[in-house]
Amino acid sequence: MAPMIWFSWFVVALVLQVSNLAESRRELTITPPLPVLPLPTAGQLKWQRRELVMFLHFGMNTFTDSEWGTGHEKPSIFNPTGLDAHQWVDAAADAGVTLVILTAKHHDGFCLWPSRYTEHSVKSSPWKDGHGDVVQELVDAAKTRAVDVGLYLSPWDRHEKRYGLERPYNEYYLAQLQELLNRYGSVQEIWFDGAKGPNAPNMTYYFADWFSMVKELQGSINIFSDAGPDVRWIGDETGYAGSTCWSTINRTSLRIGDGSIVGYLKTGDPRGTDWVPPECDISIRTGWFWHRTERPKALSELLSIYYNSVGRNCVMLLNVPPNSTGLIQDTDVQRLREFRKALDTIFSTNLAQGCNVKASSQRGGKDGGFGPEHVLDDDHLWTYWAPGDESKREHWIEVKAPAETGLRFNVVRVQEAIGLGQRIKSHEIYADGKLVAKGTTVGYKRLHRLGQGVIHARTSVIIRITDAREIPLISSIGLHFDPFWHSRRGLLTVELKS
Repeated sequence: MAPMIWFSWFVVALVLQVSNLAESRRELTITPPLPVLPLPTAGQLKWQRRELVMFLHFGMNTFTDSEWGTGHEKPSIFNPTGLDAHQWVDAAADAGVTLVILTAKHHDGFCLWPSRYTEHSVKSSPWKDGHGDVVQELVDAAKTRAVDVGLYLSPWDRHEKRYGLERPYNEYYLAQLQELLNRYGSVQEIWFDGAKGPNAPNMTYYFADWFSMVKELQGSINIFSDAGPDVRWIGDETGYAGSTCWSTINRTSLRIGDGSIVGYLKTGDPRGTDWVPPECDISIRTGWFWHRTERPKALSELLSIYYNSVGRNCVMLLNVPPNSTGLIQDTDVQRLREFRKALDTIFSTNLAQGCNVKASSQRGGKDGGFGPEHVLDDDHLWTYWAPGDESKREHWIEVKAPAETGLRFNVVRVQEAIGLGQRIKSHEIYADGKLVAKGTTVGYKRLHRLGQGVIHARTSVIIRITDAREIPLISSIGLHFDPFWHSRRGLLTVELKS
């Protein structure tokens, strides 16, 4: 019996030892760093990763050659006999766009759906004998290409007689919101434009009520306005974000339609308590609505807008207006194709891929799971390099150039792991020890198109984080060649000498 007891105790002790060893190993597993608040929602992350969204300004102004209608236009002039929403969506999808936003009602008050609450809509037009529905046609077409839909519903309404009467108009507007958000399935973004003419009647909008209703009806939707709550305006219509651009801001400092906050909208606030990333809206033509005499912007201009919107932590909202026939003009479709092809040409190849990378330090040491190799993988959000030193000293990551060929590039891409907050305040980029670019914020994506021309780095490229709110988390780095970029030195290759 004694040997049996001894053996039992031995087994128990062995099991406990193995259990303690396993527990010890679990305790050594390195955890991710704490986030830096505020954080984006899942819907905001999905929106940010779209990068390019398409606006469709279409309506009464398309037929009157105007930008702001009067509200007195007769529905009889709305007759897009060749309207093909599939052509709109094909143009968007072929350009890499996954979300299109339609002006369901602009300032003139004409509704592109048969609203129960007004006769000033498609049901009073000759188009399809009053049985047409532009919103429905867009939704149906978008499903065939797996493209999401957003809607613009202008608060300022120059036709509706209730406008200027506080309670009746707010009830009217809420009724139309409910129509749109109940009738047409999933809506991914809704646009509340703060524009209003100087002679418009005084009107108090119940934005809090509107926003609450929107979230009740569409839980995953992003609400755009000057003040968010999910997406904010960048402050102008040039398509350019500020060189410093935080996704964080204080919503208590924002007022919809207030021109004095434009500078704050453009830069955001590193001490902001709300995550409200900016959207840069710009039209492919001069006007927002189609005009026969206008032509699309040059490819070089669209690329410049991309670098200064998406490349500055924003989403680029590109307006492509259908014409009076109901089609996107062939010249615009062609320009969109050229734009997509150019972006693919520039960014489909990361010249840093396959290079050795090292860093100033890494969280948890060599096997901690947060090494610099993650900046060259395919996950640009949830895998990242995290330094191990939590002090305020500078952190750096280095891409070693191949000894035989070196690295030739004229664009540098840096991305943060924004799922854990926006952190970087300033950074510098060196090639072979020489400063080639510097900037402030990074956020989802920062693109540096180098003014010196094409850089030929023979030893290494170093990205140095010179200031940050907390330890920086870099999710992706890219070195790219842009053949369309003619800097002040043309496409001259700069040979760096030590």
